[in-house]
Amino acid sequence: MSAMRAAVFCGDGRIEVQRRPRPRPAAGQVGVRLHGSGVCASNLPVWAGKPWFRYPLAPGAPGHEGWGEIAEVGDGVGQWRVGDRVALLSGHAYAEYDVADGDALVLLPPSLGERPLPGEPLACAMNIFRRSDIRAGQKVAIVGVGFIGALLIQLIRDAGAEAVALSRRPFALEVARRCGASEAIATGDMHAAVGQAREISGGTGYARVIEAAGEQATLDIASAISAEGGRLVIAGYHQDGPRQVDMQQWNWRGLDVINAHERDPQVALDGLREAIAAVAGGRLDPFPLLTHDYPLERLADAFAAMQQRPDGFLKATVRP
Repeated sequence: MSAMRAAVFCGDGRIEVQRRPRPRPAAGQVGVRLHGSGVCASNLPVWAGKPWFRYPLAPGAPGHEGWGEIAEVGDGVGQWRVGDRVALLSGHAYAEYDVADGDALVLLPPSLGERPLPGEPLACAMNIFRRSDIRAGQKVAIVGVGFIGALLIQLIRDAGAEAVALSRRPFALEVARRCGASEAIATGDMHAAVGQAREISGGTGYARVIEAAGEQATLDIASAISAEGGRLVIAGYHQDGPRQVDMQQWNWRGLDVINAHERDPQVALDGLREAIAAVAGGRLDPFPLLTHDYPLERLADAFAAMQQRPDGFLKATVRP
């Protein structure tokens, strides 16, 4: 069996690039030669070596934002051909090759050329947007502007609504403005940020608020600026322990609280199809948001940058 290079997470921030057997597709699967993968903040605890993970991880895990071209087609797969350029939903994309089910890929249109395209977070953005039920003419608050938050601002503007962005980083606020936010509010002083956001809303709060950072502080801000009868959408990935909410506030305002993390593979695939179509049609432009690119051997540097978030950093990709 031929070999490939793959990142192996060993815990405590250690990542080794090793020679491992190349995975082969089983019946109903395809093998993909990866062109790259996005680096997701949800993987930070894995990189850091949190004790609830077992190390070493499988080669290429937990990379799940891959794109590339089909290199091999398993038995029973009729819709794909070797050479098709695809975004895939898989779990071992920090490597030169990965496998995916034949119904877990979306064809990348030739019009997108060879540009990097981590599809999975685009699918997340589309599904969050759908669950948010945003309507033309609404003012929508986005609390936390990372890659997903910036994509959502683009979608909100395209829907004829107005996005008000809140973030602690000046660079993220600049990104929000470039993506179409009408207002960009710094959250260094939480109480001042809440007051400014509510003033912009006319004092009523926002009918739609999307929390997109996964922190206690952003959840508190999002709750505080939600309108009575509004929809509070949890898009941030909360993974560092329990959260507290002001339930009296939620009760009094009669909020609909939506957890926008989808786990149904078909829903994820539908979101990926919609996202690729939106990129091809110009509704989404993820490319300026991909600010840093690393070779596979420097994957640990990508995680360090994501943890530190230096000025100018928004989203990293890694290339095998």
